[in-house]
Amino acid sequence: MPSPRPPKPAASPLRRTPAPELKARARRISTRLRRHYPDAGTALHFDGPFQLLIATILSAQCTDEAVNRVTPELFQRYRDPAAFAAADAAEIEKLIHSTGFFRQKTRSIQNCSRALLERHGGRVPEAMEELTALPGVGRKTANLVRACAMGHPGLIVDTHFKRVIGRLGLTAETDPDRIEFAVAELLPPSHWTHFSNALIWHGRRICTARKPRCPECPVCPDCDFGRPHCTGRLTMKG
Repeated sequence: MPSPRPPKPAASPLRRTPAPELKARARRISTRLRRHYPDAGTALHFDGPFQLLIATILSAQCTDEAVNRVTPELFQRYRDPAAFAAADAAEIEKLIHSTGFFRQKTRSIQNCSRALLERHGGRVPEAMEELTALPGVGRKTANLVRACAMGHPGLIVDTHFKRVIGRLGLTAETDPDRIEFAVAELLPPSHWTHFSNALIWHGRRICTARKPRCPECPVCPDCDFGRPHCTGRLTMKG
C-alpha cells in the first residue's frame, strides 16, 4: 500500500505562486545546507513522540540545552500522560523551574496530557489538526513532533528559522504560519524536515542574531543579507 502523501499547510490568504528563480534558489540553498549539515536533527533529547511533545512545550522562550538539563529527571519521574496528568503541579514546577515561565508550562503540560488521555487514549496523534487542537501546541510544535518523532515531512519555524529565512530573502512574511506556507511552496516535502533542522543549526552556529559570520556561510552567494559580504566568491551552482 503506498504511503500517504504529506498534508499541505493550510491555505494562506496571501499565497502566491513563487517565481521559478526563487524556487531554484531555495533548492540550491537546501542542497548546500544538506552538504554542510548532513546529519541535522533536533537538539532536543527525547524517546518517542510524547517526550518530544513535552520537551518542545518546555523549549518556549528557552534554549534546548536548558531543556535537556531538566528532562532526564522529569521523564524518569513522569513516564506518560497519565503520570503528568495526576502529578502535583508544584513538583513539576520545581523540576522545570530553570526553563522559565514554569507555572504556565506546567499548566500546558498537564492540560495537554489530560487532553491526550481524554481524546486519544494517551497516544500522541499524528494528524496536524489533532495535534494543534491540544493545549499548548501550535504548528511549530506539531511540525517538530511529526517530523522528528514520526517521520512526516515538516517545516519547523522557530526563531532561528524565522531570522535566517528572512535574511536569505526567500519570503517577506514575518508571521510563523505564513512563513511555513511560503517555504512549503518553494521546496518539495522531501526537503522540509532536513531544511528546517539545518537552517536552525545554521542560525545557531553561523547566521547568529547579533553577529552573523557571512564570509564563512556556505549559502552566502544566494543570501540577500550576506551577498555584499561575499564579493569575489563564485556563484553557487548546486
